[in-house]
Amino acid sequence: MALPNHAGNSGSRREFLRIGLAGLGSLSLPGLLQARTVSSAPRDERTAVIIVWLRGGCSHLDTYDPKPDAPSEFKGPFQTIGTKIPGVRFSELLPGQARISDKFALLRSMAHTGGGHPAGSLQLLTGDPDPQDKPGPIYPDVMSVANYLRAGQGGRLPNSIGVNAIHSYDGFIISGPAFLGNGYGAFSVVGDPNAPEFRVPNVGMSDAEGLRLKQRLGLHQSLDDVKRSLDRSGTMRSLDDFQKKAINLLTSPEAARAFDLSQEDPRIRDRYGRNSWGQQCLMARRLVEAGVDLVTTTFDGPLCGRVANWDDHAVNHHVFDALKFRAPVFDQAVTALIEDVYARGLDRRTLVIVTGEFGRTPRISYVASSGGGVASAAAGTVQPGRDHWPRANSMIWAGGGIQTGQVIGATDKRGEDVTDGLAGPAEFLATIYRHLGIDYQRVTIPDQLGRPVPIVASGARAIPQLARVS
Repeated sequence: MALPNHAGNSGSRREFLRIGLAGLGSLSLPGLLQARTVSSAPRDERTAVIIVWLRGGCSHLDTYDPKPDAPSEFKGPFQTIGTKIPGVRFSELLPGQARISDKFALLRSMAHTGGGHPAGSLQLLTGDPDPQDKPGPIYPDVMSVANYLRAGQGGRLPNSIGVNAIHSYDGFIISGPAFLGNGYGAFSVVGDPNAPEFRVPNVGMSDAEGLRLKQRLGLHQSLDDVKRSLDRSGTMRSLDDFQKKAINLLTSPEAARAFDLSQEDPRIRDRYGRNSWGQQCLMARRLVEAGVDLVTTTFDGPLCGRVANWDDHAVNHHVFDALKFRAPVFDQAVTALIEDVYARGLDRRTLVIVTGEFGRTPRISYVASSGGGVASAAAGTVQPGRDHWPRANSMIWAGGGIQTGQVIGATDKRGEDVTDGLAGPAEFLATIYRHLGIDYQRVTIPDQLGRPVPIVASGARAIPQLARVS
């Protein structure tokens, strides 16, 4: 459920409540009880996932999978540096992550068939095998599935939250609950957490406001009792969880504290970086620490350069200037997040994943810029770029009790194709579900007609090297 992007005055609270309760009352939740009890572990022992999403797709050759011996038309201008993993080198753009590489596993062998941003995103996030772009998801994303399967569990915070959520690309919707219904979508936090005036509206009402809210709900609940007595499928009873979650979020001081970055030591905030990406990562850590199961955060906007994403075609950006521009902020935020997860003892239960929808073309292209700006030459100036490349992508996996300090898979000498350890979107999703304690091989979700739909493709298996070992 997305929050309005405006200040939390009494009018906006009333509007949020009106919209929220209307949505709750219109949910279609067939078969909720089929698989809702996924884990009976206490909240503080349950596993969690943070996904840092690089919207547009990051160049694997210029970050985690450099090819210094490739021809000049492939390798790019950056030097390589050593890491904590013997024999493994990163781009010089990532000194922080190279320094802590013993705290994560590097997967260099992700590939799929979604060559466009919508298709590539939907393949990774929903498991949709279609290589064609489409306006929105037809299968629920991993965030919504986790919400569905863990409905009714946990405390006062939603099970899935997006901090600058993964949502869209050029008008295409790239995530969402699809046939599960809007009530299972990730709770969305909008705005810049680094802004001095930032707050999450409508979270943490005063006691007086909360009392008035509960009094106003009396009639609504009485009507629900009547509906429930007529409901033989149990669907109305299942709405209780969502109503309670909405009310808890509105009235809970614990929820308000979880979103309040002023509670953090200023030195910690500095360590993440006083910018939107750094503070988004800090909020993600606070949320999993408070009991949220799955948090996503998107790295896009002005910190990316002129076109506000990682889509470094030459027409958009000078790819190497763009990477140099965003790398210090990216490296600092990711390094701080991973180190903080370990320092706070969250590493056994919290899995951190950093990825975009695909890699970039190994061969460098040269095209005229469509406009000048940050990391882009004046319009008409020919500059280097890298285009979409779903045949190879690198991602990092930290914490989660997995074996870290390892490299999984490999690409060829030019970074064009996977040569070892091939993994696809189904394996990506299965690995996340395994960490969350969800039996991805057996659990299904109901479609609009109540028919069982697997949550990963038949025969898919979680990546074995990313299983918990501690």
